Amino acid sequence: MKFYLTSAFLLFFVLITGVSFAQDEVIGIAKVALKSGNSKDLSKFFPNTVELKISDDEVDATNNNYSKTQAEYVLKGFFKDNPPQDFIYVHQGTSKEGMKYAIGKYTYRDSAGKIAGTFRVFLKLKQYEGSYLIDEIDFSKENN
Repeated sequence: MKFYLTSAFLLFFVLITGVSFAQDEVIGIAKVALKSGNSKDLSKFFPNTVELKISDDEVDATNNNYSKTQAEYVLKGFFKDNPPQDFIYVHQGTSKEGMKYAIGKYTYRDSAGKIAGTFRVFLKLKQYEGSYLIDEIDFSKENN
């Protein structure tokens, strides 16, 4: 609980003071938002347009560019349909072109609170006006 309060305070302080976001800060705060299924906090780190992909077993990946507001609502529905159990990063790195990225594992639960499955999550960051923002986020359902 203390971790979440500390993270929330840090996020509030950074937003109020207008400090530029470094890559690692965005990656860390995105982890908290994904772990808690908070689309509003996650969308704070989107540029005006973000590439959002969500794929599962039954449907081909939606590969769309969304406005920041649209992406927030799409993610809100995703988190409602796939309530978070946990989120961890399994890899972080930088491409040859200097783009920061992270790959994680999003575990979701069913209505009974039991683990129902996982999604592989790919985040790509890009610098916008001195701050790093999430340029792309891709959820790919894993076979369990």
